Amino acid sequence: MIVTIFRSRLNPDVQDEYGPMARHMSELARTIPGYVAHKGFVAEDGERVTIVEFETEEALHAWRRHPEHVKAKRRGIESFFASYSFQICNVIRSRSRSAESGR
Repeated sequence: MIVTIFRSRLNPDVQDEYGPMARHMSELARTIPGYVAHKGFVAEDGERVTIVEFETEEALHAWRRHPEHVKAKRRGIESFFASYSFQICNVIRSRSRSAESGR
């Protein structure tokens, strides 16, 4: 599994434009073969963190190269983000537990 951690801070007064674009990118990401999941969080200080999971590096590359995503990234850099950083990680070990499963 490949995990991307994307951290950002928005410029002031871009939320009205950013929100619809971000929702569209979320919908589009789900169509990429090998997409697993993603979630976004906003900290009290305004930092945004999105965690995106793909089954393989090839699936991540397909997402990186998707034409609409390329345009959205460019727009983010030029207009939306005051700052951003990302890390792409290979999952070495994973464990999970769910109260519903009882395991």
